[in-house]
Amino acid sequence: MKRYLLLLVFVCSISTGFSQALFSYGNTAVDKQEFLRAYNKNKIPVTDKEKALREYLDLYIKFKLKVNAAMELRLDTMPQLQYDLQSFRTQIEESYLNNDAAMNDLLSEAFTRSQKDLHVLHFYFPVDATMKAQDSLDAGNSMSAIHAALAGGRTDYDKLVSAHTTAKHSDLGFITAFTLPYDYENLVYNLRTGQVSKPFLSKNGWHVFKVIEERKAVGKWKIAQILISLPPDNNPATIKLLEKKADSVYQLLKKDGDFKNMAAQFSDDKLTYMNGGEMPEFGSGRFDLPFEKEVLNLTRDGEISKPFLTPYGFHIIKRISQTPVSNDRNDNAFLFELRQKVQQDTRINSARQAFVKEMLKQTGFKKTGLVSDADLYRYADSVIANPASETTNASIFPIANKVIYTFSKTNVTGKDWLDFVRSYKGTGELYRGESNAALSEKFISVITLEHYKKNLEQYNTDFRYQLQEFKEGNVLFEIMERNVWGSASGDTEGLLKYYNENQKKYFWAPSANIILFNASNKTVADAARTALLGGKDWKKIIEEGANAIQADSGRFELSQLPLGIDGKLKVGTVTEPVVNPQDGTVSFAKIIKQYDGNLQRSYEEAKGLVINDYQNLLEEKWINELRKKYPVKVNEAVFQTLLK
Repeated sequence: MKRYLLLLVFVCSISTGFSQALFSYGNTAVDKQEFLRAYNKNKIPVTDKEKALREYLDLYIKFKLKVNAAMELRLDTMPQLQYDLQSFRTQIEESYLNNDAAMNDLLSEAFTRSQKDLHVLHFYFPVDATMKAQDSLDAGNSMSAIHAALAGGRTDYDKLVSAHTTAKHSDLGFITAFTLPYDYENLVYNLRTGQVSKPFLSKNGWHVFKVIEERKAVGKWKIAQILISLPPDNNPATIKLLEKKADSVYQLLKKDGDFKNMAAQFSDDKLTYMNGGEMPEFGSGRFDLPFEKEVLNLTRDGEISKPFLTPYGFHIIKRISQTPVSNDRNDNAFLFELRQKVQQDTRINSARQAFVKEMLKQTGFKKTGLVSDADLYRYADSVIANPASETTNASIFPIANKVIYTFSKTNVTGKDWLDFVRSYKGTGELYRGESNAALSEKFISVITLEHYKKNLEQYNTDFRYQLQEFKEGNVLFEIMERNVWGSASGDTEGLLKYYNENQKKYFWAPSANIILFNASNKTVADAARTALLGGKDWKKIIEEGANAIQADSGRFELSQLPLGIDGKLKVGTVTEPVVNPQDGTVSFAKIIKQYDGNLQRSYEEAKGLVINDYQNLLEEKWINELRKKYPVKVNEAVFQTLLK
């Protein structure tokens, strides 16, 4: 009941436009477009359009009546509901602060780049703000020299870098989209194999990248490992002993040793040994190239590598799964994953900048001309030179109380500008030596976004609808709990009376007493089923399952179970595992006792059904009372236009 109501709440809309009124309750009219917005959100293919529309109209009318009753009680002013609404607003508002076209361009770019992996070399000169100007200039000149040599075809990288004191270089291995910071990714993905990027200056240094190899994207891997770690001193004799130990473990694995148990017993990887050695799923660029190559050498799930050495120790890895990169631009799941990455990456700033340009027009931003740019910049320097001064002091800062910019119904003063400058320049992580003119542009972007965010309901219809839907949903749940759900559950006498008057509604279909197991995957399910068939107590199996498997014992109607249990199965039978295609979980059951159908349910056995039916009865009585208080009238002529 509650789940269905939740669905209705989030598909209902609250448009207050002045189109044709479809229905009214009391003195309130609901227009056709509002209803269509709600209906179309939940529309499914139907054979009888009129029947579907009338059924949904009935649900929508009931929804509006109940929300209206809640609003009359001012339930929306409850502190908890107001807090929930503000939290929801904060949660969703960021998704409305991007330029859709720019966002789609970033998404398309990320998709294209995700289709190939690039093997990249990185050449680097560190610089920082404390360096002398000449040292910084020398670093730039040295990087230009390295770039020229690389572009000319030199490949003796160690020798090339050694000629420059502070220069460094490294092999990044294969990278893919989102592996590197976006500025670096742009440089790399605009190169062909063998090409070298021009010197690029970041906050921390000069950079040059060279692409030496390209391959089709290999996707992601899920592996498990057993690590025999090296000691800090790397003593050759000790390393030899560890190599023999790793080989012994490998030989045991070849003789059908259980990888999970072996990891728990021998692996030094403190993050994975208790989880069968399983590592989080990863893609290109996550680990060093030699390790990645060993992973790629495993061509089938379940395959185990020979021990191999890295600076961390001897590894034995087992391939669990490999997920290829989707090349389908209509793959919604993959596009959703990319979109999430784009929104969490610095590249989103480019979309934000395009968005600000739109917002400047939409919000009616204007410069008043009361303060010149020269004065803005002059007092920006002054506020930094006088850190203890109050920005409200007009004798020190004559621009403080003057309106410098306006939005619709909002003024921005000189004080706002001075506070921004002091805060921004005083934060070392933010300030990068920008000029006052650049800070002015940044300030305008910040205040535009703040104004737009604060007034999102005014500027974005979809946001207004979504926020209002949540608000109405909250008050609806509150009033339903008071008038229906809580009343029904707490009315013990009324529930028992309802059961006694309607016992014929509550019969068992064919059913069974069973122990129902639900495992996280088939491997866990198979192991648990084998243990159960071997006579192990089911509670012990659950206890040792470390939350990977749960069980519930009770009487269930066979038609409710996803297992296809035959009513003729013998007591003690353990069914075959059945995989849920939605989430990959696996279920099976042990039969304790079977029952024929049409057996009377006791009050306790039927209580859940009785509560649900009693809630429906109370709700219908309440709806009838609301209809009397707020008479409902449907405009049939307008309804008929919905059928065209």
